[in-house]
Amino acid sequence: MLAISELAMPKSNTVTTVCNSKREVWTDYEEAKAYFLELMMSTDGEERERAECVYIQLMHGLDECSDED
Repeated sequence: MLAISELAMPKSNTVTTVCNSKREVWTDYEEAKAYFLELMMSTDGEERERAECVYIQLMHGLDECSDED
């Protein structure tokens, strides 16, 4: 049986993000997380909320992350 930490890890290193209608495919999962964390910390208002939404999904290990509801 898989441990919880293994379940939270992405299946591959590739992740697709959609933020502000911009679709981007990342080949490095950690690079995507670092980008959205920095974006989240350096902006405010709606842009920060969009970046935060994508970042939270990245933290949960999703392969496709979007700022849309």
